[in-house]
Amino acid sequence: MILVLSLLFVLCYLAIALEHPLKVNKSAAALIGAGLMWTVYALSQHNAAQLNQELGQSLLDTAQIVFFLIAAMAIVEVVDAHDGFEVLTGLIKTPRLSTLVWLVGFFTFFLSSILDNLTTTIVMVSLMKRLLARREDRLRFAGVIVIAANAGGAWTPIGDVTTTMLWIGGQVTTLAIMQGVFWASLVNLLVPLALMARLLGQQTVVAPPRNAGPQAADTLAWERYAVLALGLAVLVLVPVFKAWTHLPPFMGILLGLGVLWLVADLVHRHKEGEHKQRLTMVSALARIDMGSIVFFIGILLAVAVLEHAHILASLALWLDATVGRLDLIVLVIGLVSAVVDNVPLVAASMGMYDLAKYPSDSLLWEFMAYCAGTGGSILIIGSAAGVAAMGLERIDFMWYLRKVSALALAGYLAGAVVYLAQYQWAH
Repeated sequence: MILVLSLLFVLCYLAIALEHPLKVNKSAAALIGAGLMWTVYALSQHNAAQLNQELGQSLLDTAQIVFFLIAAMAIVEVVDAHDGFEVLTGLIKTPRLSTLVWLVGFFTFFLSSILDNLTTTIVMVSLMKRLLARREDRLRFAGVIVIAANAGGAWTPIGDVTTTMLWIGGQVTTLAIMQGVFWASLVNLLVPLALMARLLGQQTVVAPPRNAGPQAADTLAWERYAVLALGLAVLVLVPVFKAWTHLPPFMGILLGLGVLWLVADLVHRHKEGEHKQRLTMVSALARIDMGSIVFFIGILLAVAVLEHAHILASLALWLDATVGRLDLIVLVIGLVSAVVDNVPLVAASMGMYDLAKYPSDSLLWEFMAYCAGTGGSILIIGSAAGVAAMGLERIDFMWYLRKVSALALAGYLAGAVVYLAQYQWAH
């Protein structure tokens, strides 16, 4: 069974990677892969109750992420429909792409530390559509945004789901993880930014024509500012809601979505016709790319089978027996997270290593937060941020591999060296 599941998983990812040569949508490959893997796993199990419990847990975990993604996308669409991003794009005035890439990289890095890498990616990729006319430029910036969002999320308890898992589990504490991983995460960003800025050279920014987006005449200035402020406030306050209520983040963002929906309806209640329809939340939900949502569902359910079949835990045990050195094991786990979702990898690692042997804020857990959080940037399918960017800009797997992966790998290794050197110096 393990061999069959592993083979199906590899074939699924190959089909996703070769989407354009095969001319088969990646969502179809993800759904078929997930369906076949669950079928094989179900036929090998003899305890129907346990199987249904595992499927229910996987569905719950997947639904939480999907609900969050749908709500975040809807909020971004409403802000865009109100021309809200024009407020932000108006603040960025630089004629050179090499300068813009530094501004976007740092803004994404710090925004991701207070939001989360998924929401930040959705916001920033949508913003680039308002700034850049050339598709090639937008794809390069999307790659930078994925790297910056994952790097920014790794050093705070609320910025990345894996760091949040370690924080909730007691493996890391707030101040220690911020102090311990910040510089490594920053270097993880700086190296790709420097390389990308050098590649862009003296190229100039080509902005899309003003009439390519919603017309400013459709909304008043106060409406644009109000919707932008409320939309960003909802996204920023989701971590606060989670910390205050201990409810999962999707509940907070769904509540915020409802509030924004109510406010938008009240603001436009006296308007009529097509212009009002375009500004409503119903219209925003209709514009969401459901193909990327379905792709996300397939990937998460496929990875869940590997977790339930204990393939990931077995891989971690094999690494422990084969490699031996803790820092190298964590470094390899980070590289594996470029292919396999980092959530089950970190979950398996948390189950492998006892807090009694490896206490809070030890090298294992801090380095795990860095490697699992940033290693996913090496491939476009390695993180939630990457999958979201892939859907929003329809990024080809092989394009990302050729143009961005080497930059992300250089940043990942440089940051790892910085963390290990910092840890050795402090201890």
